[in-house]
Amino acid sequence: MAARRGTSGHKYVFVVGGVMSGVGKGIATASIGKILSARGFSVNLVKIDPYLNVDAGTMNPTEHGEVFVLDSGLETDQDMGNYERFLNRDLGNEDYMTSGMVYQSVIQRERNLEYQGHFVEAIPHVRDEIVDRLKKSAEIGKTDITVVEIGGTIGDFQNALYIEAARLLHMRHPDDVMFVMVSYLPVPSTIGEMKTRPTQHAVRELNSYGVQPDVIIARSTHQLDKKRKEKLAIWCNVEPDHIISAPDVESIYDVPLNFERDKLSEILLTDLNLAGKQEPDLAAWKEFATKAHNGKKTAKIGIVGKYFDTGDFVLSDAYLSVIEAIKFSAYANDAKPEITWINAKEIQNGDLPVDSLKEYDGIIVPGGFGETGIEGKIMAIKFARENKIPYFGLCYGMQLMTVEYARHVVGLKDANTTEINPDTPHPIIAILPEQIEKLKNKDYGGTMRLGAYPCDLAGGSIAADAYGTNSVSERHRHRYEVNPEYVKQLEEAGLVFSGRSPDGILMEIAELPRDVHPFMLGTQFHPELRARPLAPHPLFDAFIKAALDT
Repeated sequence: MAARRGTSGHKYVFVVGGVMSGVGKGIATASIGKILSARGFSVNLVKIDPYLNVDAGTMNPTEHGEVFVLDSGLETDQDMGNYERFLNRDLGNEDYMTSGMVYQSVIQRERNLEYQGHFVEAIPHVRDEIVDRLKKSAEIGKTDITVVEIGGTIGDFQNALYIEAARLLHMRHPDDVMFVMVSYLPVPSTIGEMKTRPTQHAVRELNSYGVQPDVIIARSTHQLDKKRKEKLAIWCNVEPDHIISAPDVESIYDVPLNFERDKLSEILLTDLNLAGKQEPDLAAWKEFATKAHNGKKTAKIGIVGKYFDTGDFVLSDAYLSVIEAIKFSAYANDAKPEITWINAKEIQNGDLPVDSLKEYDGIIVPGGFGETGIEGKIMAIKFARENKIPYFGLCYGMQLMTVEYARHVVGLKDANTTEINPDTPHPIIAILPEQIEKLKNKDYGGTMRLGAYPCDLAGGSIAADAYGTNSVSERHRHRYEVNPEYVKQLEEAGLVFSGRSPDGILMEIAELPRDVHPFMLGTQFHPELRARPLAPHPLFDAFIKAALDT
């Protein structure tokens, strides 16, 4: 079939992966969005995950990485966090899709007889649902360009329909659609030469779908040389200047700057007939990236977590947003963070002495679920409180901070969260009433307290001074809350609930006064989800400042 020439009035850049996963397709997508927006265009980024989960909320962080929550409450892949951080703005539900979402919509339409009794098939119905969702993301976002990351690797059975949807858009609007392939070029140590053949095979595989890449981003441990560029250009039918070298870098925030050295935004805009808008404005980004390399001080931060059961390797992706939030605030304070992973189970079983925590400038207990390592976390919190080490508790970290205070300061010996001990005589942390029925019915997916909620701050508190305001909105992801029945008793013993829901019922922030502890603060919400490179989170700023001052 001959291509139908035409323009949709909207531009699409599809990013696909070649050779293997995990080589930075998400960062490449985020960086493309960054450099195009730096040219003055409005850009939205879309992540497509081919798995059948309806959202990312029910997946194990040790297998898939962290769950990133949008303002709306949608639980998404961690790449959405990178997208928001690079673009420095919030994204919406329409910017994320999974195969589960797509099939759920198609099946619901079939059940409602919206297909008028026709057979419902992968093509055209599922494919067209994908196309419709992509168009909707552009319409709702009112953007000039949509950059779409198709998850997985070329050749995967699971993402074939998404590539077919992209091919259809290109067939209908060839001047408005581009394909970028992020591929890996290995340098085998026994050979000592960069090999292009795997990428050549990946391009041929993509060609078999009826798609030709316009740009190849060549990921490798080393810079791509001229000979390799020429070889790829010949065998992959791509212009030499459209092959972008992407060697390993110390910081992911260098990637947009590296892309611009090869004039990637100019290449994309020229091919999309959008050239001449403006020169890229990356001054603020360059300043941030420079700080990432030149910190004069060091902040030693220990993260006491539980998601470390990944064999011989630590899966830092389980706490990705926390790590990045620490970095942003450290860089803003002219410091470099030195992050150490501390397995709470090792503290709990005695393999790691709790007093080893004294070597850290600050301690963080991040979010999580379940009982694994909980007593080890409480031991770490108690040590931080008693030894005046700056402490920052995030969600579960705030709940356990409250439990620790109830046990060891208030004197409620068996205080606990009902998540761990439903029969505790002192349920300091209890499940939300509306959640009880959901758990009873095993209704787990997308049913927690999710998304952005308002929080009122007490004047003169550490939290209010950090924010510089008396009201904020933050993102949540949890089922349990501080039990209102114990709030008065906890406050009389010195714990300050400096952040509350507007109706005063839900405790959002707990802290100790400055004259008691330099920084002992926990949040029921996840402040790390709002931290951005060019806008570090105020609470992380306050924590890092306290860590540097101790």
